[in-house]
Amino acid sequence: MASPESQPRFGHSVKCLLSEKVGSCSVDTIALTRQVLKGSRSQELLSQAARNMVIQEDAILHSEDSLRKMSIITTHLQYQQEAIQKNVEHSKNLQDQLFHLLK
Repeated sequence: MASPESQPRFGHSVKCLLSEKVGSCSVDTIALTRQVLKGSRSQELLSQAARNMVIQEDAILHSEDSLRKMSIITTHLQYQQEAIQKNVEHSKNLQDQLFHLLK
């Protein structure tokens, strides 16, 4: 059987080993907590990036819609310009005819 002198040494070595293991577990727990926090922060950043992307997509769609509307307006303005030019030419012809009639 173990001698009375070896039991305190054995108890002391067990306490030291247990203390080392507790310290190691504490370090591992701290490292795990840091990783979880980093992961949480990464998730927050990804969520924010996704929200920003949705906002940008909405802005792009709105811009495309505005460009389509401007294109339609441009076409209508071109038609109006052509009509005005025709009316100006027609009015010049009428002025010439009126001038010849009044001569």
